[in-house]
Amino acid sequence: MRLQYGALPYHFTTTGGPEFLLGTTRKTKRWMIPKGWPIKGLKAAKSAAREAYEEAGVRGTIRAKSVGFFTYDKRLDEDGIIVPCAVRVFPLLVKRQDKTWPEYRQRQSKWFVPEEALSAIKEESLRVLISSFVGSLVASASR
Repeated sequence: MRLQYGALPYHFTTTGGPEFLLGTTRKTKRWMIPKGWPIKGLKAAKSAAREAYEEAGVRGTIRAKSVGFFTYDKRLDEDGIIVPCAVRVFPLLVKRQDKTWPEYRQRQSKWFVPEEALSAIKEESLRVLISSFVGSLVASASR
């Protein structure tokens, strides 16, 4: 199992509800959170934040504590071999979204309300993780 770090970009609408930013993968064009291999010299959360900028053009406040893991099968570009990956996910409260970013020509990005995000994502373990995070956002908002 290979390890990657991912960001879960979110913000709150003017009505106070959360939205999540998903981007398409380069090859299969399925909706996913920004994620990637660990970046040498960066801690896990900062590595996830860098992926969020490179893949979706977002910057903000990333939590140092992970909200969990999800797993998926990654097809390696160079030889087509499929490897199982575990992605450690860090919430990123988005403060800014650029019009262009390093991979903007290779990916689409879109804000989703939680129900739409869950419908768009194929990976069951990521859907469970996002559902749990939405529950924690709602619980903390009602305190």
